[in-house]
Amino acid sequence: MINTWLTQSFKIKYPIIVAPMFLISNKEMLIEASRAGVMGCIPALNYRSVDEFKAAMLDLKEKKLGPFGVNLIVNKSNIYFQGQLDACRDIAPDFIITSLGSPESTIKAFKNTNTKIFCDVVDIDYAIKVEQLGADALIAVNSGAGGHAGNIPITVLVPQLVKNCKIPVISAGGVGNGEGLISALSLGATGISMGSPFISIKESPVSDEYKMACVTYSAHDIVLSTKISGSPCTVINTPYVKKIGTRQNWLERTLSKNKKLKKYIKMFTWYFGTKAIEKAAFSATYKTVWCAGPSIEFTENISTTKQIVDRVIKEYDLAYEKVLGLRNQ
Repeated sequence: MINTWLTQSFKIKYPIIVAPMFLISNKEMLIEASRAGVMGCIPALNYRSVDEFKAAMLDLKEKKLGPFGVNLIVNKSNIYFQGQLDACRDIAPDFIITSLGSPESTIKAFKNTNTKIFCDVVDIDYAIKVEQLGADALIAVNSGAGGHAGNIPITVLVPQLVKNCKIPVISAGGVGNGEGLISALSLGATGISMGSPFISIKESPVSDEYKMACVTYSAHDIVLSTKISGSPCTVINTPYVKKIGTRQNWLERTLSKNKKLKKYIKMFTWYFGTKAIEKAAFSATYKTVWCAGPSIEFTENISTTKQIVDRVIKEYDLAYEKVLGLRNQ
């Protein structure tokens, strides 16, 4: 067992969160994460309705396999947010990760409860704001993250947050092996949120083509695209992505800057962009827009949640022994 605030608070063996991934995370992954000694988190938006989301999470909780979390998109593009928040009150997950907006209403809803609120942050200014609002921990989304990545590398962001904030910091992005885990912990993180290496696992519901793309492509094949949600999002640079480009066209960029229209344009872009990702994720199509982060570099085959966790911890142990050896020289 690796002792950190994360492992002690949630009674898990290893300080790893199987990160919430849009369209990818499912109940089976959370169950297997628990069996592997870690814990998973699932986006509420991975369910087609609030009722379906609530039923799945209550079923998961009844199984009592271990702690799990829910990811809530808290900005106005998520028209289901209030219903999802209300459902979470009944579900009472062990933690909630808030993304892409102000977590204030979520923090207030779970004040004086056993549900801890973790907030995605990409810089120190926002981290200080959510800490003042009452967040329990920070998810430091660095430049190595998949999906909506930050701009600051882990080696700068994590120490900066640890130095200037009093609440725990969980690093998100760029870690796919044991050396990365020991590095994140040495920088002051209490654990990591790791997503992309789990895209290709057997429990993942996505197509075999998507899984094999994570095996065959590598870190240098990951590019940032603004065509999915209007915000920079990491995708695999497939032939189709190369064809359509990664930047919004001039009309989309112009409309996105219009004060009266930008909210609606962003919602429109997000809706059609995510529909394209959904179609590519679950069916073989030449229009492949596959989200992934650079940590697919460490994906060598289609495995299981437990096999990935076991590999990372084995690598962590070997790295730890190397560090001790260097210190004793």
